[in-house]
Amino acid sequence: MVNVLACAQADIPELAKLNRQLIEDEQADNPMTEAQLARRMEEFLGAGYRAFFFEADGSRVGYALVDVTKTPLYLRHFFICREHRRQGYGREAFFALLGHLRVSEMDLDVYVWNHRGILFWKSLGFAARSMNMRLKK
Repeated sequence: MVNVLACAQADIPELAKLNRQLIEDEQADNPMTEAQLARRMEEFLGAGYRAFFFEADGSRVGYALVDVTKTPLYLRHFFICREHRRQGYGREAFFALLGHLRVSEMDLDVYVWNHRGILFWKSLGFAARSMNMRLKK
């Protein structure tokens, strides 16, 4: 069973470390250092975002960052630690998060090259609504 725990300011260094791993796994073009990610996380938490850790069997298995000022809520980060993947924690953590937040609707973005992520979110019932595009010369 996955438990959802609200994060506090003291958790920012760990959130930044996990965020760095999320950026690597998504192959995002974000060059920020952990220190920069920590400052950004602090800004998020001061601007209406809430962060949550996922725990199961006494271990931290991941985290999420949610913009609770949006309607529907916006899931900015969702990460399951590498050593805990392919064990059902992602699905269980997501639905536990929905229950914790008492919502049945949520938005998120997925990189088009993140095929595993797209399949994961579709398996949970998400459907594409738009496409974000970028010109880079």
